[in-house]
Amino acid sequence: MLLEKINEDLKDAMRAKDTLKTDTIRMFKSALNYYQIEKQLKEVSDEDALMVLQKQAKQRKEAIAGFESGGRTEAAEKEKKELAILENYLPKQASLEEVKKIIMDSIAEVGAMNKKDFGKVMKAVTGKLKGQADGKVISQIVNEELGKKEQV
Repeated sequence: MLLEKINEDLKDAMRAKDTLKTDTIRMFKSALNYYQIEKQLKEVSDEDALMVLQKQAKQRKEAIAGFESGGRTEAAEKEKKELAILENYLPKQASLEEVKKIIMDSIAEVGAMNKKDFGKVMKAVTGKLKGQADGKVISQIVNEELGKKEQV
């Protein structure tokens, strides 16, 4: 379903002569092909495509930060436009409050008491928030919440 939408959007972008969108989607499809070869998959699922899409979006975010800190605003703007195109295919991002609630529910669910249970909590949370929140943000909040439990 996701791949079909991406292929349709690629055709539309090519017809509209939208070079930025065409190039961005082609870069994504190229990364997806590399992933398929690397993992020796016969077919790529929507879940695989979503994972590669998230990785591509993360790379754009890192590039934007690098270009901005280096004073290369033109390059940063191009990366921002590419990121916006990729984000159209990503699931809606959960709000910070939603993420915290899911983390607190997961901590209670797995019975986490201290930072030693970090892995258990992360596994539970990432399963629920797949693609809806940045892993760094999740990790940071889980660490903070488990740290609070240790102090009590």
